[in-house]
Amino acid sequence: MPVLIPISTFFIGCHGLLALGLSYRVAMERTRTRIWHGASLSEVASQPNYLEHPNAWAEVVEKMTQQSIVTKNIEDGVLQRTIRAHGNFAEYVPLSLIFLIALEWMQAGEGLLWMLGTLLTLARIAHAWGLIQTYGPSPGRAIGFFGTWLVYIVGSLACLYYSVQQFL
Repeated sequence: MPVLIPISTFFIGCHGLLALGLSYRVAMERTRTRIWHGASLSEVASQPNYLEHPNAWAEVVEKMTQQSIVTKNIEDGVLQRTIRAHGNFAEYVPLSLIFLIALEWMQAGEGLLWMLGTLLTLARIAHAWGLIQTYGPSPGRAIGFFGTWLVYIVGSLACLYYSVQQFL
């Protein structure tokens, strides 16, 4: 069975795996810090300490994590940056993938589709890496930010171009 939009489908798959990877990083950092809600200890200060009177599930999770994951007792900002990397990905990638799908349906050139999809993938990897590894500005964040905006600019203009062509 032929795939109607193979290039977009490829990049949707790539970004699905990237989203899964970012989600995994958030889950692992939550486990390391034992901050299950919010992004810092101060955000959960009013919540009960689940280790004081753990329910059966908390006991199982605690036992597993203590055996398999090195926990930390400091708040170093990694959880907050990891959450933001995942959130930023979720904010920018869907519309970018819609550009690809729409352009492929409009039979835009394959070169344009591959260029936008590849740029988006590299930009989002660079942005996530730069954001998670460094507090504040970093080369990865800049590459990711400008790369993603370039996808937005070119994708938007290409969508407008191909849609106007249908009316002429």
